[in-house]
Amino acid sequence: MKWSEATLGEIAERGGGFIQTGPFGSQLHQADYQSEGVPVVMPKDIAEGRVSTESVARIGEEKANRLARHKLKPRTIVLPRRGEITKRAFIGEEQEGWLCGTGCLKIELGEGDLLPEFLYYFMEQGHVVRWLEQHAVGTTMLNLNTQIVADLPVRYPSTQAQQEIASILSAYDDLIENNRRRIALLEGAARLLYEEWFVRFKFPCFAKATQGKPGRERTRIVNGVPEGWERVPMPDAIHINPLTRLSDEEDHWYVEMADLATNSMVIQDMVKRDGRSGSKFTNGDTLLARITPCLENGKTGYVDFMAEGEVGRGSTEFIVLRARRVTPEFVYCFARTYAFREHAIKSMVGASGRQRVQERCFDEFRVLVPPATLMTLFADFAAPCFRQIKTLHSQNQKLRAARDLLLPRLMSGEIAV
Repeated sequence: MKWSEATLGEIAERGGGFIQTGPFGSQLHQADYQSEGVPVVMPKDIAEGRVSTESVARIGEEKANRLARHKLKPRTIVLPRRGEITKRAFIGEEQEGWLCGTGCLKIELGEGDLLPEFLYYFMEQGHVVRWLEQHAVGTTMLNLNTQIVADLPVRYPSTQAQQEIASILSAYDDLIENNRRRIALLEGAARLLYEEWFVRFKFPCFAKATQGKPGRERTRIVNGVPEGWERVPMPDAIHINPLTRLSDEEDHWYVEMADLATNSMVIQDMVKRDGRSGSKFTNGDTLLARITPCLENGKTGYVDFMAEGEVGRGSTEFIVLRARRVTPEFVYCFARTYAFREHAIKSMVGASGRQRVQERCFDEFRVLVPPATLMTLFADFAAPCFRQIKTLHSQNQKLRAARDLLLPRLMSGEIAV
């Protein structure tokens, strides 16, 4: 099979495409952002090869039209130009017309002999990642510009071979994305039920029905507390950074902030490392980000990846929350509520850019503990959701491992297509 070589800039130019940064800061101000409108893709929105809409910023249609040259087309590749420069997102039909943000740059290949789908996977290879990191500028934060990206050497086969390679790899990614969506639905269902029962008080009542009224209307609420419930200090209901002894083994499971997925309970790939410092946790614990901007971005993990009896450790950048008078599923959903997160954010102390949540701030926060019967009923629904999430996450890890084994072999021509 014949393979061609050229720089990315040369390929884009031949096809009538281009490499372009997002609008300058002088063109797009903080005051331009609003709750509705055209989404603007920022580096923080790029995750796992796609654009996450969880916290995407938006601007008005009129402003977006004035920045029309920065609008995204399907099959465009977007990557951050500072910070995590090796991330990238493939723009699909659903993101057409969205805006490339100030901190990103976009690659449009035009109608040349390099397919965007192939380039997307080409850029995932280890040697390409290292090339970008080595040629980026800056010390404290890596930065890319259009010239650096244009100079990227690209090796590629015929268009037909590119299509076949991209098709093989995308089949794995499609399965991973399908599982990811199922994970989001399962977590969403558990959190929605938590909000209904324990925030809005639309919970079932076990008393004998009276005049056909729903359960919540038969429960007397005094000073915001339903009858039979208790309002207690958070440490009485949830252990905060509980003391947990590590085993005598040299290596233990280790989790750092990068392992906590944004706006998801799933903890990413873990490793075992030597050492004994850091927070200790076991299965069923919730890991809460205690630093900015991770807390605002919803970084909260549910631990359920270790063997029975194992204890893990991690960085001091998160706080461990463990069930005491409530269930583990309740703790996780509670930690994702708006009121709790707002309290944690407001309590942060420290110099600008290095603020942290102090665990003593939770002494002031009150938790409503429902009756045991209602707590058990919630666990009966939420626990199977969490177990299914674990299964789907495990499947995704295996799919990623298989894809990552195939990718370099396909890209090198070792496996013919």
